Amino acid sequence: MHQAENVDVKKIRKHSGLTQQQFCATFGLSLGTLRHWEQGDRQPKGAAKILMKVVERSPQTVIEVVS
Repeated sequence: MHQAENVDVKKIRKHSGLTQQQFCATFGLSLGTLRHWEQGDRQPKGAAKILMKVVERSPQTVIEVVS
């Protein structure tokens, strides 16, 4: 099974142009989880990691789909 590299969630969020609160509301994340990811305490796993990779490549597409 292929393991994707770690993702830089803070970079992804900043590139999306969303605040932490907006990012959490848009993608269904808790603020605490996002902060842990951004501080490097934890890394997204499973479906959350896949979501972050998709948001990294095309945030507007994901935003349109979840809206």
